[in-house]
Amino acid sequence: MTLSGLSLAIGILVDESTVTIENIHQHFDMGKPKALAIWDACKEIAFPKLLILFCILAVFAPAFTMTGIPGALFLPLALAIGFSMIISYLLAQTFVPIMANWIMKNTHEDKSHKDGFALEDEGEPWQQKELAIKNATKSNGDTLTGFDKFRLRFLRLMDRMMPNRKIIVTAYVLVAFGLAFLLFNIIGRDVLPKVNSGTFQVRLRGADGTRLERTEISTIHALRILEGLVGKQNIAITSSIVGTHPASFSTNPIYMFMAGPQEAVMQVQLAESYKVNLDELKERFRHEMKKEMPDIKMSFEPIELTDKILSQGSPTPIEVALTGKNKKQNQEFAAKIVDKLDNINYLRDVQIAQSFKYPAINIDIDRVRAAELGVGIADISRTLTASTSSSRLTEKNVWLDPKIGLSYQVQVEVPEYKMASLNDIREIPVLGNQPRPVIGDIATVQEGLTNGENDDIGAVPTLSVTANINKMDLGTATNDVQKAINSLGKLPRGLTVELRGMSQTLTATLDSLQSGLLVAVLVIFLMLAANFQSFKVSLVVLSTVPAVLFGSLLLVKITGATLNLQSYMGMIMSVGVSISNAVLLVTNAEELRKHNGDALRSAREAVALRVRPILMTSLAMIVGMIPMASGLGEGGDQTSPLGRAVIGGLFASTFAALLILPLVFAWVQGNATTQSVSLDPEDKESKFYVPLHHHEH
Repeated sequence: MTLSGLSLAIGILVDESTVTIENIHQHFDMGKPKALAIWDACKEIAFPKLLILFCILAVFAPAFTMTGIPGALFLPLALAIGFSMIISYLLAQTFVPIMANWIMKNTHEDKSHKDGFALEDEGEPWQQKELAIKNATKSNGDTLTGFDKFRLRFLRLMDRMMPNRKIIVTAYVLVAFGLAFLLFNIIGRDVLPKVNSGTFQVRLRGADGTRLERTEISTIHALRILEGLVGKQNIAITSSIVGTHPASFSTNPIYMFMAGPQEAVMQVQLAESYKVNLDELKERFRHEMKKEMPDIKMSFEPIELTDKILSQGSPTPIEVALTGKNKKQNQEFAAKIVDKLDNINYLRDVQIAQSFKYPAINIDIDRVRAAELGVGIADISRTLTASTSSSRLTEKNVWLDPKIGLSYQVQVEVPEYKMASLNDIREIPVLGNQPRPVIGDIATVQEGLTNGENDDIGAVPTLSVTANINKMDLGTATNDVQKAINSLGKLPRGLTVELRGMSQTLTATLDSLQSGLLVAVLVIFLMLAANFQSFKVSLVVLSTVPAVLFGSLLLVKITGATLNLQSYMGMIMSVGVSISNAVLLVTNAEELRKHNGDALRSAREAVALRVRPILMTSLAMIVGMIPMASGLGEGGDQTSPLGRAVIGGLFASTFAALLILPLVFAWVQGNATTQSVSLDPEDKESKFYVPLHHHEH
């Protein structure tokens, strides 16, 4: 995440220096000597750029309030961007001016100036700025550059739009908000983008109680099927575990849980040279397995470390947990949920994760008959344990070798081949060195079923219905599964049903990001209001935000990506950059309006000054995001939605800043007074100003 943050910050870091250098060129155009032009340029934009820095930092401030997985993912990115922005601002105000004084050449220097000193009749700074605007928009016979011609055409377009500014702005707000809202509701949602890493993990389940040897044969057969699909030469590594973990196994069962001898887990790493869509390969694998091994259930599970963490222990993206004290009721309701999920056409591998039909042998002891024959429960237990399993864990028996003095643990077990039928169990003697009584004399022995796996939350039993997703986003799947659960009606008393795993993470992540974005916009609004001392001007600056949201969502939708953590971060960063462009433009426009009292003229002149730096900074960041948005290279799929969201947001916000923002400013500030709203009686521009001579009288 820190690398993603640095990738995002590169565009803004360039933006800081670009704005400084471009403003130096503007002061060169005023005819100032180089040293004075650099000093005035840096001094002029020092506070607006500091305000921009605070606005962008405010966008990422909610990362410090996020908890859980969203906070752990978002905070490193926010810190990387925040610290790089602070250093960039300091360098842009110190190192860049020094290098500019050393390297840049001033071809517009007025010869009447003398070594850094301006003429006395140069005028106020705002008058110098208007002079620079006239020079920048000159239409006389002087030779015009290509950009000057573009600027003149742009200003003519602005002049045609100004009379209809209310209609245009109203249409912009309605269309931008409407389309952004529509896209927000139809676009897919995921926690992280899907990555085609060439690795996958699949769990194979045979019939409950299948012997270990038969499960191993089935696993080898499944591997042969996979080799037939992709070619043996295209499989780099396979690793399979069959049955439950031995006691001496080096891997903790929490990382590779096996419920019984009927289960096997197979991990596959495809060759790097073999490029294939994993979703399509999994679908073909399912089809071949169902055709050749119909009795084997399969379920693909997360193998990437990030996916395992985000799943919070769930074996699949969709997990429905049923919790209740009545196990039979849990099983019946779980079967109903399985039937409902089978009707959702994009869900795969729908099954109940736990085994509750495991074959067993029920031995019903007649305690009265056992007592009549002088047999106790301890005798029966000791005999059955030694005959069907081993006495190793129930009776400690150590034999000391008298020759070498070493001790050996001794355990008793009847050979497995002698326990091949129910009748063999009935004929087990109960008392030592006595042929009678046997188990059949004191108990009824018959086949039955039991729970192969018991999962509890505290003391309450739980079952899990799991499912995978094929060619569908997690957000849509979560909504459809929740609707399927709701369609079953009122839950039985004592039963709780909830979605777990990745669905919970998705909801928490997107809720945190949405609330964080709203809080960030509110903080920026209040910060701008404190700076401009006007809520109206703050709203003017924020008028580019709808375009950012629309542009980001549109490009994400067109490219087939989803709304996830990466694309959300791209939208947030685009909001910060769009506000930075808007702050520079509105600051200039408001400064000019306070002196000339004409909002239309000020908006036109401000956009004439800022059209070049806005285009330069936006273009630099868009070009810088193209490699990331292309998704090329290893792990490119993971970060490509971030780059696409930034490109879409900046592209739309650039048009909004240049075409819509001046219209909004001219409309909102058209009837505004030039008096300051300050309450300071010594502020000459305030209506509360009292001249000093009044005090003298």
